[in-house]
Amino acid sequence: QVQLVESGGGLVQAGDSLRLSCAASGRTFSSYVMGWFRQAPGKERAFVATVRWSGGSTYYADSVKGRFTISRDNAKNTVYLQMNSLKPEDTAVYYCAATVGRHLYKTFPSEYNYWGQGTQVTVSS
Repeated sequence: QVQLVESGGGLVQAGDSLRLSCAASGRTFSSYVMGWFRQAPGKERAFVATVRWSGGSTYYADSVKGRFTISRDNAKNTVYLQMNSLKPEDTAVYYCAATVGRHLYKTFPSEYNYWGQGTQVTVSS
C-alpha cells in the first residue's frame, strides 16, 4: 500500500522560506512521477510542480517558477518542495501525490493515483 506523508508546513511571513517534505513508502518509486499540488479555501486543487523519480527531471507551474524547487532523495524515499520568497497568495494546503509513469507534465489531480493528507502553509503579509 502506497503511503505519502507530508510535513513541514507552518505560518510564515511574506518573503520567508519553507521546505515541505513528502515521505513515500509501500512501493519502489523509480517508475513514478511525484507531484505537489495546493488548494486554497474555496478554490480547486492546483498543480505546483512535478519531479520524475528516475533522473530527477522537473516541471513547474508558472506561478511558482523561480521561487520553488522540487527535488527527491532516493536514499530517503522523500520528495521535497523548497519554497522561497513566499507570498500571501501561496497560502494553501499543500498535497504530495504519486502516479505511475514517466510523463512529467501531469498537471491534473485526476492523473494521480496516490495522495498524502496535506500540510497547511500560511503566509502572512
